[in-house]
This record gives sequence, C-alpha cells and structure tokens, in this order.
Amino acid sequence: MFAFYSILLSLGFLLMSPLFLLRREKYASGLNERRGNYPPFLHDGRPVIWLHCVSVGETNAARPLVEEIKKNLRDHRLIISTTTKTGQDLARKIFAGKADAVVYFPFDFKFSVRRAIAHFKPSLVLLLETEIWPRFIREAKQNGSKIAIVNGRLSERSASRYSMVRPFISRVLADIDLALMQGSTDANRLISLGIQSAKVEVTGNLKFDLGLAEAEHRITGELRERFALDGTRPLVVAASTHEPEERYALEAFCSAAVNADPAPRLLIAPRHPERFDTVAKLIDQFRADPANEWRKYTFTRRSREGTEQDKNADVILLDTVGELRSVYPLADIVFVGGSLIPHGGQSILEPAAAGTAVITGPHTHNFTDAVRVFLANQALIQLPETRNEIIVDDLFDAISDLLEDEDRRRELGRNALSVMAANRGATTKTLEHLKILVGRTEHD
Repeated sequence: MFAFYSILLSLGFLLMSPLFLLRREKYASGLNERRGNYPPFLHDGRPVIWLHCVSVGETNAARPLVEEIKKNLRDHRLIISTTTKTGQDLARKIFAGKADAVVYFPFDFKFSVRRAIAHFKPSLVLLLETEIWPRFIREAKQNGSKIAIVNGRLSERSASRYSMVRPFISRVLADIDLALMQGSTDANRLISLGIQSAKVEVTGNLKFDLGLAEAEHRITGELRERFALDGTRPLVVAASTHEPEERYALEAFCSAAVNADPAPRLLIAPRHPERFDTVAKLIDQFRADPANEWRKYTFTRRSREGTEQDKNADVILLDTVGELRSVYPLADIVFVGGSLIPHGGQSILEPAAAGTAVITGPHTHNFTDAVRVFLANQALIQLPETRNEIIVDDLFDAISDLLEDEDRRRELGRNALSVMAANRGATTKTLEHLKILVGRTEHD
C-alpha cells in the first residue's frame, strides 16, 4: 500500500511542477529543508517534541500549547514545523526563543522523511488538526516516536475523501498513539476511518484558550494610531477572505455606508498573501463599478509607508501576515471569510475572543461544532444558503442592521465572550494527556 502511495505522490508532484515554477515564492520556499536537509541540530540528551503546524491558522492555534509545553515539559526540546511560507514566517516570529528550531515539514517521500527523522530524532510527534502524512507517520513510528493528533478536526468532506481509501488510512491510523479531537463529531468521523476508539479523546479546541500576546497588543496600538481607529467611526472587518468574497464585502459595505452617519470604515484581510495585489486592484477599480453605491471612498494599504491620509481612509487593505488577530480588538463587526463559498469557512474564534459581533456565511463545515455552539448561544450571525445573486443582499442586510443597532452589536460580543470563557480548558486537557503519553505524572 505504501509503495502505491509513493507512486501516486510522485505523480502528483510531477503534475504540480509547473505550479511550483510559476509561483516559486510560495511553493519553493524551504525547498532544501522539504527534501530533508536541515541546519545542524546538536542533541544534548533531552527528548525532542516535534510539533507540526500547517499554516497560519494552526500556528496561531498552537500558541497556548507551546506555552504550556515550555512550562510543564522543560526537560524536552521543541521543534516546530510548517508547510506553508506564511506559516513559517509567523512561526519564526512568535516562537522565537521558545522553539529550539522552526523548520519546514519534509515532503512525504521516504528519503526526505527518513533524513528529517534521523536529524531530529523526535520522541514525540504532535500533528495539529489531523495532518495525516502516511510516510512520515510510519517512519516516525518505526523509529520509536510516540505520535499524537492534537486539536484534531475532520470535516465531513475530508472524512468522505479518506473513506475512499479506508483500508490504507486505517493502516496509517494504527500507528497513531493518541487522537485529541476538538469535538465529538470530529472524533466519530476519525473512528469511522478505522482508528481504535480507545485512542480517541475529545479535549476541545485550543483556539478557545487564545489571548493576545504582548507583541500583538503593541500592533493593535500601532494600527489604532496610524489609521485613527478610535471608535469614532465603526470598523467593519472582512477577515480571511477568499475570491470573490472581497467583491461581495465591498459591494455590501458601500451600500451600507452610502447613507450612514457616521460613515463606517472597512478593513479587508485576504486569506492568501499572493492575492494581496489582486485585491488592491479590485478595491481601487471598484469605485467605478456600476454596482458600487459609494464611489467616493478612499483607500490605503497597510504595507505602504504611513501618511496622514491613512487616518481618514475609508477602506484599508491588511496586506501583511500575522497581524489580523491584532485588528479584532479594534473592530465593531467582523465578517469571517471562506464561508460565502463552499470552502468551509475560517475560524470564528479569534474575533469572538475579542468580543466583536461576528458574521459568517452558510458554508462552515470546517468548524461545525464551534458554529453550532455559538448559534445556540446567540453569539453569531450566520447568513442563509442562497443563490449567488442574493449573497450581497444578505451580507448588506446583516452589516447595515448591526451598524444601526449598537446594542445588538454589544450583545453579540458579550455572548461571544461568554462562549469563549465557557469552553476554555482544551490546552490543560491536552497537556495532561501528553504527559501520560511521555510517561510523566503530576509528581514528576
């Protein structure tokens, strides 16, 4: 089975080669490390924990866990890996001084995986949010590593795809020692793929434990001062957007802003950095679009050198990585992207932790349990699934209603904070299970 997997992986790699060449900055970063060639790592006798985060979302989710690992497993060393360049950049920034190394995850070929494992010799591998890499899991297990899925989630779509190769996935999951899942739905889906139920525990979502770090508070202050985000004008944030959600957000916002007093402001934060310039062009050109009802808006980019005009800019493009969490405390309304299209949504927990009024679209299957809890506690507005031509109308209605009703905004924010507080504790539960896995007890 693994030989067939390797063949398919090689074919997929070849088919993706043109994309690697066309978008080198995104896909070729860390290429040497992805092949298993890493900088020197001097072992000192302490066991090594390898924590793998895919991209920015998982890296952010890992923050509280990293803090607790450093406090409670001090006799272990910690290396952190990511798959994407944006995740790598953020991990190097926020885990500086905490991780013994921050590296790229190897390609899942036998040669690169074996080099990586021989280099770092991890005693414990933590895979955040159900990152299933068959070759890496097999080789790590054969080299004596304990392997745990942490903060695991498994969407219905992913579970359906895995089920098509269930015998193979079941074999891979047999090497997993522990699966700590966000919710019972995630746990049941993983069990349906063949993992032993005795290995699965529901510990909650680490993102409920997130708070702003000191450095992020500084960025919040910097953004507040540069753009004069002092609450005088309501700030609407379109967060982690995917194409064509930026256009939807612009059209709905401009329709809501045309007669509003005071006029609100809009900050757009695209999910993928490679789209920053495309979105900037869209914002600039949308002024002349027939669908635009507020053509006089001014526009600026976070990446530009600051000017006095930034303080009055109606639309701000957050074209930087790792600063979105620092924006949420300044926001009055947050629309969370990836949800107006069948992507499955981005996390609602970060804006909820800031006590903002949160709107999401109908496609949230990546976060089913969290969305269900928020809706049950009147802590979230979710738009109905509808025809494409009505999406903007629904988003406009939600934004304009909240702009006109400050009490409703505050109520949503309070309810969101209550949900966050009631669901904290995933980090503590996770760490207790990991202590058992590495043979530690409360008295050690």
